[in-house]
Amino acid sequence: MPGQRRRAVGEPTPEDVPAEPPFLDLGQLEDDARAHLPADVFDYYAGGAESETTLAEAPEAWRSWRLRPRVLRGITSVPLSTDLLGTAVGSPIGVAPWAYQGMAHPDGELATARGAAAAGALMTVSTSATHTLEEVAAASAGSSAWFQLYRLHSTAHTEDLARRAGNAGYRALVLTVDLPLLGRRRRDLRSDFALPAGLRMANHPADGARPSLQDLATATWTFDDIARFGRLSGLPVVVKGVLRGDDAVRCVRAGAAAVWVSTHGGRQVDPAVASAHALPEVVDAVGGDVEVYADGGIRSGSDVLTALALGARAVFVGRPTIWGLTAGGADGVARVLDGFGEELAHTMALCGVDDVRSVPRDTVVPAR
Repeated sequence: MPGQRRRAVGEPTPEDVPAEPPFLDLGQLEDDARAHLPADVFDYYAGGAESETTLAEAPEAWRSWRLRPRVLRGITSVPLSTDLLGTAVGSPIGVAPWAYQGMAHPDGELATARGAAAAGALMTVSTSATHTLEEVAAASAGSSAWFQLYRLHSTAHTEDLARRAGNAGYRALVLTVDLPLLGRRRRDLRSDFALPAGLRMANHPADGARPSLQDLATATWTFDDIARFGRLSGLPVVVKGVLRGDDAVRCVRAGAAAVWVSTHGGRQVDPAVASAHALPEVVDAVGGDVEVYADGGIRSGSDVLTALALGARAVFVGRPTIWGLTAGGADGVARVLDGFGEELAHTMALCGVDDVRSVPRDTVVPAR
């Protein structure tokens, strides 16, 4: 990463900083994060639920598809700009919501917001952020952001968060619906993980004891809540955590403006169908009516192109941005997002595809 890098635990000496490779090396970034984060914090970010089968299978699931290049198309450069729910963005690669970013870097979500803005990418801000949704919105000035919503503590407080998101200028409300109960995350249970002293979940009520992880899932929602939160926030509602076509149809009928295919980073149901395998069913069910997004195990530009070919309007990355944040703050996040974009543009040119908004489905086939 350019310049001196800030760490969540101390400042590195020059010899601690590895030379930046001429390409996006996510393995090096993850190793660097592991070396500089406390073990329980690294495991919180890196771990999944139960046997971590969903977590392990997610990246390989994208590789169960193969690209079918077109030749003689005269394409040597590819613009990445697109629009999501009517908002122009510089890339179809956004930042997935991730909690407690203040553990990775002193500036936490503020640095991620600045890095996403520098890369022209859309950031989705977690309810469980270590800065208030208003602070992160201000740091995102000049770019677009969405706010991800959990149901927390009380109906009144959750509804207030939705209203605040609309008032703060967020462009969409992302309801995470795959968390009626918290997944059994064995790494966190072994370490008895807790938010480090000095950090707080800034969007939670200020009074009373600091909420536990289990407080993230104290109640469930129904399909009727989709339209209700749209009215409360004045924002289009994206439903995140959908892995079935029939559920996607019900979400759209209930008022969803978009559907987000996600396994919650492999941190909920395990083993669950991978996003790369669920995406075609969801797109076939609703893709002609609303935008569809995907996350889960995306680790390269070719993975992004595969998702776009399968019908996703955009993809979102989580862990890679955390490793970038840990390694280099805002610059590290921008480097990760720019690196994904460079890989995507390069792969698209090689495949004879020049429009991220219209990637032909037959650009990919199942691997044999």
